[in-house]
Amino acid sequence: MHGMSKLTGEEGVHSKVPQFLVGFEDNECKEVFRGNMRNSSDLYDEEEDEDDLVSERQIVVGICSMMKKSNSKPMTQIMERLCKFEYITVVIFPEDVILNEPVEKWPQCDCLISFHSKGFPLDKAVSYAKLRNPLLINDLNMQYFIQDRREVYRILQEEGIDLPRYAVLNRDPDRPEECNLVEGDDHVEVNGEVFHKPFVEKPVCAEDHNVYIYYPTSAGGGSQRLFRKIGSRSSVYSPESTVRKTGSYIYEEFMPTDGTDVKVYTVGPDYAHAEARKSPALDGKVERDSEGKEIRYPVMLTAMEKLVARKVCMAFKQTVCGFDLLRANGHSFVCDVNGFSFVKNSMKYYDDCAKVLGNMVMRELAPQFHIPWSIPMEAEDIPIVPTTSGTMMELRCVIAVIRHGDRTPKQKMKMEVRNALFFDLFEKYGGYKTGKLKLKKPKQLQEVLDIARQLLAELGQHNDCEIEEKKSKLEQLKTVLEMYGHFSGINRKVQLTYLPNGQPKASSEEEDSLKEGPSLLLVLKWGGELTPAGRVQAEELGRAFRCMYPGGQGDYAGFPGCGLLRLHSTYRHDLKIYASDEGRVQMTAAAFAKGLLALEGELTPILVQMVKSANMNGLLDSDSDSLTDCQQRVKARLHEIMQKDQDFTGEDYQKLAPTSSPSLVNSMKIIGNPVKTCDQVYALIQSLNCQIRKRLEDPKSANLQLYHSETLELMLQRWSKLERDFRMKNGRYDISKIPDIYDCVKYDTQHNSSLGLENMLELFRLSRALADIIIPQEYGINKLEKLDIASAYCLPLMKKIQLDLQRTHEDEAVNKLHPLYSRGVMSPGRHVRTRLYFTSESHVHSLLSIFRYGGLLNEEKDEQWKQAMDYLSAVTELNYMTQIVIMLYEDNNKDPSSEERFHVELHFSPGVKGCRDEENAPMGFGFRPASVENQEKQTDLGSLEDLSQDEPDRALLTEPLSIHRKSPLIRNRKAGSMEVLSESGTSSRGASYRLFPSCSRQSPEIKSSGLGFEGCSMVPSIYPLETLHNSLSLKQVDEFLNKVCESRSETLAKTLKSLSAMFESQMIQTSLETESPARSSSSIAPPPQQQPSRPFWYTSGPPSTVSSSEPSSPSVAEPSSNFSFSSE
Repeated sequence: MHGMSKLTGEEGVHSKVPQFLVGFEDNECKEVFRGNMRNSSDLYDEEEDEDDLVSERQIVVGICSMMKKSNSKPMTQIMERLCKFEYITVVIFPEDVILNEPVEKWPQCDCLISFHSKGFPLDKAVSYAKLRNPLLINDLNMQYFIQDRREVYRILQEEGIDLPRYAVLNRDPDRPEECNLVEGDDHVEVNGEVFHKPFVEKPVCAEDHNVYIYYPTSAGGGSQRLFRKIGSRSSVYSPESTVRKTGSYIYEEFMPTDGTDVKVYTVGPDYAHAEARKSPALDGKVERDSEGKEIRYPVMLTAMEKLVARKVCMAFKQTVCGFDLLRANGHSFVCDVNGFSFVKNSMKYYDDCAKVLGNMVMRELAPQFHIPWSIPMEAEDIPIVPTTSGTMMELRCVIAVIRHGDRTPKQKMKMEVRNALFFDLFEKYGGYKTGKLKLKKPKQLQEVLDIARQLLAELGQHNDCEIEEKKSKLEQLKTVLEMYGHFSGINRKVQLTYLPNGQPKASSEEEDSLKEGPSLLLVLKWGGELTPAGRVQAEELGRAFRCMYPGGQGDYAGFPGCGLLRLHSTYRHDLKIYASDEGRVQMTAAAFAKGLLALEGELTPILVQMVKSANMNGLLDSDSDSLTDCQQRVKARLHEIMQKDQDFTGEDYQKLAPTSSPSLVNSMKIIGNPVKTCDQVYALIQSLNCQIRKRLEDPKSANLQLYHSETLELMLQRWSKLERDFRMKNGRYDISKIPDIYDCVKYDTQHNSSLGLENMLELFRLSRALADIIIPQEYGINKLEKLDIASAYCLPLMKKIQLDLQRTHEDEAVNKLHPLYSRGVMSPGRHVRTRLYFTSESHVHSLLSIFRYGGLLNEEKDEQWKQAMDYLSAVTELNYMTQIVIMLYEDNNKDPSSEERFHVELHFSPGVKGCRDEENAPMGFGFRPASVENQEKQTDLGSLEDLSQDEPDRALLTEPLSIHRKSPLIRNRKAGSMEVLSESGTSSRGASYRLFPSCSRQSPEIKSSGLGFEGCSMVPSIYPLETLHNSLSLKQVDEFLNKVCESRSETLAKTLKSLSAMFESQMIQTSLETESPARSSSSIAPPPQQQPSRPFWYTSGPPSTVSSSEPSSPSVAEPSSNFSFSSE
């Protein structure tokens, strides 16, 4: 591609003084070239003596453009190099001459480099070219087309170059048929062509850089406004969601790239230089280096992209031409052609460009000037960078499954409705097809609100009217739908289910009087949104995650985690982020991406561009209807055991904790008698409600603003509903409400502790002990059940993880870094694949169960695995931001076919630290401890402290400790144990044995965000990653995943038969008696409150990894986990 020779002396380039004629009169310019040029006016004097000069006639290259361009650094650098060609003289036309003199008086030239920019008289340049007929480097007539995006797109289309699907809206009074615009909530229709948000709106004039991107309401709505760079900004987010109503625009599909744009610069059809820069649509912050220049990275173009560059260059007849590429879904699309533009700050490009242009001029003009010239040929010389030798391994793949961050309590209300208005709505949106309907869109929620308002108004006028719906329920429906003052798909949803014979039996919420005939069950869900604390946790964890990647070079050297940023920008990082369709999960993913890639600003643009919603194939969402009946049986058994009014017996321990998990056994000891404990919890909730009511009566506190703009009124609604639902009419407790109670108390303990409500911590302690049993055991009580339920949840995810690991072996299509620029990165042709899956509690529990009970390793034979299993059994809760991380390394010194070539590590973190967790955190062995052979070290408690010294960090971090000092998020064992000492005052010996040294030094960002108040209400920190195993072979893991995926379909059928025979007799009876009515609608999936099970406080700790075993205490999955609020 860059096959021009180095223009050395013997190849026709002599060291004679370069002829560089400049038209500027100002001294500054003359200084630059120190006399190596003449003013263009000299040319007029020379013309008379032309005869004398024929023998050494120079080829004159004229530069005709605005002074700002002719005078720019790239132009100066390239022209200086061009002058080194023996027969070439460069003349720069003065701006004054261009603007004010007729073309006949312009300097003469043989070759013209002329291009349009603001204020340039293109018409005059066209006349000059007609008059003098020079060789044109860039065609002038085509430059009229480049100024009109419609023409650019037309030419690209004619050339068969891929571009985004688009339509043109011409607001031209003479052609009204080209101006049909229909705007909907989440789409526009332009002349019959529909564009769903996100879409892009570009002014037709290419000089107008005010391009807007419109986002869908499901991602938060609004728009990103791009503009010409001003200082460090290239775009800004705006809440405005409606398109512009004046002017003509192109509307096109938004292409989800990985957050970087590729700028391509051609010099003729056979040379193209490509650079990556951060997409201006992402956060609008321009990355600048220490000299204040925008940071860009050279990129390798694929063969297809080189072909596109050639086509663009030739179609627009612009030798020097810049255009923009979007790399999306394995394809490259051209989205903009800018015409004449040079690369900035690249000496290599300046050399190449001058060489290509000089050779082109000489090739075309030398013959007619009788100048002897032969094009120097030379082999393409790109130095290959040696890889580092030794036992260094190269990181090839990082897979992480992460639970979402801190959220508000999930809430729901059920009511049976029979009014014709509800049936009409059900029919309007196709509810009769499946018997179910989910309403999330603002327009749909508005219709439900209108019905509620209308029925309440009718009720207000005459009380004895035919409206059967309960007034209190309608009022609650109205209140919840009116919250926030606007609808957003992330806040609320309504589910309608058709009941052909009305509701079977009343739960504690419903009236007992049953009506005949069909009805609809309306379930309203709200809450469950990511809180500001949850955002900070996710962003901090994203930042900490960077430290898992090789170190940075150049401008980034010495900053922890910057290796990832460079890796990402140079396209050596193949990153995909998936999230389930829950708002809180998607926002967690966006906040994490923001921290990981050092982005700024709003989450909406990041969400649209970076996060893929994986709900199409059940990858991260659980469809509650498809869950096994095994879960039903498990729940029935849990109900039965928890309804006994006596202390747990030895038999109960056997029944409830067959895996003897310490976390379960401890909780059972705290509880003693489950019914008595529920009595206490109920009494504490009553007392809490009394206290809140008293506060409401007090004018001083009645209008108190609680966390996340909740009011005391709303808080009371939450708790009084739990009080009503927890104790059923028959006096028994509905244990399916325990996770909800824990959820609420965990939230208020952390975020509303400033209220100083009495007995809150006691309620927290008891409901936590109950939740620590209920939540994990809903995912199965014995190992077989755990595996069965787990594989029902995450079979698609397991298959996807297996593919991710397999596909890491070379994948040609992925972006490769230009080898010339990759010094310091291991083998340049390689890339690191990162796959991040953000999901709910149910998937994290299930995945952990599969690694833990699926038979990956034998505990009796593998000491490291046994320790990992003991550690996992001691973990009580998989809290917010729980991480399971799998890392794949390649040892380039091993035979490619050898099992030792690829090496897999499994890591895990239980997420955010709870309010009272510090003292009973279980013991682990740190992140990437030295090796399995060093077991003897680990028996000496004190030596755990030294593990950080022998961690071989393959991530090229030469000074791990200095990096630890700079980043508060990566665990430094010594610093960690010192912190613990000061926190808890334990003996130093105990301190160094601490499993989870606290990583909670707050980042300045957290301090300033005002999220923390005293005590527990800071943003809690996240437990660091613990390594479960660090010497697995890829073959082992692959065979294990194969076995798990196959056994799901085959052997499970047999196992279940024998299992069900075993339990059937004792179970049928109890399940009929105890399944609580409130759960009937959701019984197929995990319990309806999903995450409620432990305190959530976190800041951020280091990254995590895939864990293979689950503390036999999973957490509650939400019953209708396909519901966007309910599935954690």
